[in-house]
Amino acid sequence: MTLSVQQRGSVFLVVTLSLLLLGITLSFSGHDWQRVMQVGVGVCALVYGLSIPAGRLVDKPTAIGLVLVFGLGLVSSLLAHQPLWALTEWALMITCGVIVAAFARLRRNGDQTLDQVLILFVLLLCLIKTLQYGYAGVLAFTSGEPILDTDLLLSGFSNKRFYGQFQTFTLPLLALPLLLASTSRLARGLVFTLLCAWWLIAISGGTRGTWLGIGVVAVVLAFLGAAGRRWLVWQLAALCGGLFLYWLLFSVLARYLGLEIASLSNDRLTTSLSGREVIWWQAWGMLSERPWLGFGPMHFADIPNPTAAHPHQAILQWASEWGVPSALCVSLLALRGGWATLMVIRRQGPAGSSQDLLRLCLFAALMGATVQAMVDGVIVMPYSQLWLALVVGWLLALHPWRTSVAEPMPLLRRAWQVSAVLSVALLVFVVYRDLPGATERSQHYIDVTKRHLQPRFWVQGVIAPHVR
Repeated sequence: MTLSVQQRGSVFLVVTLSLLLLGITLSFSGHDWQRVMQVGVGVCALVYGLSIPAGRLVDKPTAIGLVLVFGLGLVSSLLAHQPLWALTEWALMITCGVIVAAFARLRRNGDQTLDQVLILFVLLLCLIKTLQYGYAGVLAFTSGEPILDTDLLLSGFSNKRFYGQFQTFTLPLLALPLLLASTSRLARGLVFTLLCAWWLIAISGGTRGTWLGIGVVAVVLAFLGAAGRRWLVWQLAALCGGLFLYWLLFSVLARYLGLEIASLSNDRLTTSLSGREVIWWQAWGMLSERPWLGFGPMHFADIPNPTAAHPHQAILQWASEWGVPSALCVSLLALRGGWATLMVIRRQGPAGSSQDLLRLCLFAALMGATVQAMVDGVIVMPYSQLWLALVVGWLLALHPWRTSVAEPMPLLRRAWQVSAVLSVALLVFVVYRDLPGATERSQHYIDVTKRHLQPRFWVQGVIAPHVR
């Protein structure tokens, strides 16, 4: 029996959303598991993309820009100190592109029902994580221990900053049902309660990048018409609710029970760079030494430092590893796409249709993540990369082209397909090669260097041979 295009899309969507759910809800969820899950999504996206009719998703200038980015990246990889690791990162970016294209084609071949499925999934995922947080909180408050560490209430991620990145994507999307006129009063109340709880977790997590990203988004959306201001009002109301819950739990209740609270979010209200100046300076030195092609993708992790295996700054990372020309191309593509979406929102915002409101929330999620990427590893962490691909793909599908997008050139389409197949195959090989001994290598790194793990491709992300 042959499945229709819509049925193939449904299979892809179910499998992908299941993997996204399992990526952060299982007891052993963490960086390495999420990387494996990401590769699994890449395989599904590749199969889905090859099984449906090809169609062009971007215009000619964007296609040229992408060819330049990946072409320069390939040359940089081949000239790198460790070409296989560089090609692995290059393949990972190609695979992210495959996932973007799969989500875009999925939505373009479907209808607004898929938008509802997406938001329902976001609600379900955030509800599960909220229940896990609440369950951990009940255990912590009733354990009899004199100290309660709020970091222990966060689960599913190797680092609470990675949790914060996920919240940066989902906080804007959770507000969508509150903006829709069709949402019943009961449903609106339940969603608002969930949004308050989600803000509670964002506050207690103390991820300053999330606060910064959502703060910038709030300022921008305040100038994007009535819908943007309604989004802002709901978010401010939920933020106040989250702050009240935080005060009630970690001040009033903790004081009543005689508990001392560790890792308070108040401690994060600083302007300290938390060691970022060290890795930013290293990245600057790398791009100054090799400005044209960089040191090679992933090769910031080839130069050990006591802080991190990536610069926690997207532009510096891309410029130091892929080269300044490639970084400029990526920046221009991002600015062009963001500006085009912004113009659509300004032009169609007053209509207030569900699709327009979804576009607004997706744009807010993308902008928040982009801002956070200036101080955090949004473009490095596997789960964040997946959500970035999902948001970009969905926005791409919803974009109303003023002129019809021409069919892709056969040669370019074939080159992309070959690159996609080879990239996904390489990632599968790397997972097969490295996953069985990942725990032992992580412990070996800790024993040899006496440092904390520095995630990159794997949770032990340093690729320098003498410490790996």
